[in-house]
Amino acid sequence: MDRVSNLASERAVVVFTKSNCSMCHAVTSLLSDMGVNAAVHELDRDPRGREMEKELARMLGGRVPAVPALFIGGDLVGGTNRVMALHLAGELVPMLKSAGALWL
Repeated sequence: MDRVSNLASERAVVVFTKSNCSMCHAVTSLLSDMGVNAAVHELDRDPRGREMEKELARMLGGRVPAVPALFIGGDLVGGTNRVMALHLAGELVPMLKSAGALWL
């Protein structure tokens, strides 16, 4: 599906979420607290959200739920576990800097 890929490449950081997902909120809050201005797409508020969620699940190897799904520089990073693991390992900030999402 081209829609997910197109949306994922619209900004340096893109997150696909659902409005009632606490893990989605945790990931978007982390990015916001770091100073990242991510594009956030809430799939439950998009008319094509179900299609996009199915595509994200396929991209994530069948993982359900497929949100949150973080893209940095147009590349799929993963969900909550992957994002938090990268952050704790000190690898998330360099990825964000490399994509132009952080300047400091």
